[in-house]
Amino acid sequence: MSPNELSAGEALHRMRTGQLTAQALIEACLECIHTREPQLRAWVTLAGEQAIAAARACDAQPRTGMLHGLPTGVKDVIDTAGLATEYGSPIYRGHRPQADAACVALLRAEGGIVLGKTVTAEFATSFPGATRNPWNPEHTPGGSSSGSAAAVAACMVPLACGTQTSGSVIRPAAFCGVVGFKPTFGWLSRQGVKQVAESLDTLGSFGRTVADAALMAAAMARRPTLAEVVPAAPSGLTCVRSDAATEGQPEVWEAIETVLRRLSAVGVKVDRQELPSPCEQLASIHPQIEHFEAARALAFEHQTARADLSERLRDRLDHGLAQPEAVYRDALATAERCRQSMARWFDVHSLIITPAATGEAPKGLSTTGNAAFNRRWSLLGLPCITVPVMRGPKGLPVGVQLLAPWREESRLLAAAAFIEQQLAAQA
Repeated sequence: MSPNELSAGEALHRMRTGQLTAQALIEACLECIHTREPQLRAWVTLAGEQAIAAARACDAQPRTGMLHGLPTGVKDVIDTAGLATEYGSPIYRGHRPQADAACVALLRAEGGIVLGKTVTAEFATSFPGATRNPWNPEHTPGGSSSGSAAAVAACMVPLACGTQTSGSVIRPAAFCGVVGFKPTFGWLSRQGVKQVAESLDTLGSFGRTVADAALMAAAMARRPTLAEVVPAAPSGLTCVRSDAATEGQPEVWEAIETVLRRLSAVGVKVDRQELPSPCEQLASIHPQIEHFEAARALAFEHQTARADLSERLRDRLDHGLAQPEAVYRDALATAERCRQSMARWFDVHSLIITPAATGEAPKGLSTTGNAAFNRRWSLLGLPCITVPVMRGPKGLPVGVQLLAPWREESRLLAAAAFIEQQLAAQA
């Protein structure tokens, strides 16, 4: 096995025991990128020479930090000092921030090495970048964290970070067959991240295992206890189909039933419920909040460089400016009522399982896919994670999404790791 194919955890173990150097790992990742990047186009900018120099420095000193010597990909809406950050837009071509975003500064402090910037949809919205799906380049990798998900899936890098406003971590992770983890809203600092919607934007992480995704998030927050993932069966697992159920393809329900059967077989209580009644409005009010806030967050670009925005984004920002403030305020109030209802709902139920996407990654590159199974959860701010389960009828990955109550990241990760373990044992 080439070093770039190792999980982050295994690579760290080999570096600790002298079986692998950080430099050899970086060089293997760069070789993989050299081979696959012309087709997949997951990267905007590479920092190859700087990364190799940083790896040599790591190899010359005792191990420090959670990510000591591990290469990482950083979504190109997240500022990196001295390395171009273009936000997926020609408006910022060649833009070099003076400072790292907080999450980048922390992952560097934990020994992580920034290998480069990964492709994002325009300003982390829905107009896609150039990245293709590693499983079939004629299909979308999802978005907006398209480059991060594809780079991890293609073994170009073991870890990457992304952001989510609607479904920009969970859906591309599902389409590319990797683990995507989005903590509770506000759990990770967004300082230095290009803002789209202040009530929704959340940082997240990608890895090829649950433990890897947890490790990346722990480093970006400098909360090492989160990285101590011990698989544990949840006390219960509730399938929520939601009002988007009719949009789900057969393969997503097959993936969910596979997980439910396997957990039921080992004694986990499984059931099926719907969300409390206020929550059926979540999918419709999400765009009311997102568009209103995006029109203000991107006011400079909208006013001074309108011609350089995609028509799709211009229409969204125009809609946000035209929307009455009363509609926005009502949407925020409804969202808060739903969060309170969900807090009470979780007093009875343990964890939720629901589709991560509507099906396999759709063919074509003009869309990043349908966020029908993502918007409500982003608006609720709940921690969520994608776990790959199977291949669909076209041979592309299909995953499930797990959700936990606010601030219950450790419980969510333990359950996800247990499911990952059960799927591997019965593969």
